[in-house]
Amino acid sequence: MARFDLYANRNAAERRTLPFYLDVQAESLRHLATRVVIPLVVQSAFGPRIEYLHPVFEVQGKRLVLATTDIVGVEARLLGARAGSLAEHSFEIVSAIDYLLAGV
Repeated sequence: MARFDLYANRNAAERRTLPFYLDVQAESLRHLATRVVIPLVVQSAFGPRIEYLHPVFEVQGKRLVLATTDIVGVEARLLGARAGSLAEHSFEIVSAIDYLLAGV
């Protein structure tokens, strides 16, 4: 597991609107049994968004919104197999988290 890795939503009932979770936890804490993740929601199902708080990424041909305000801790074993990475967007992701926590 690595920071900014994507994990497919294992809940089939939710997968159409919430296809992925993004791991945002620091690499230095990878030994913990939990990971901090943010859901990625299909843009058409998201509704109004705040630009800096909810960046949009294209993943597997879908426009997905980082639902930063829905950040959550989960047991790492529940995430399943890695489905990709958004490491190339690390600046936007960290900026969204900073905006959530500090408002700047």
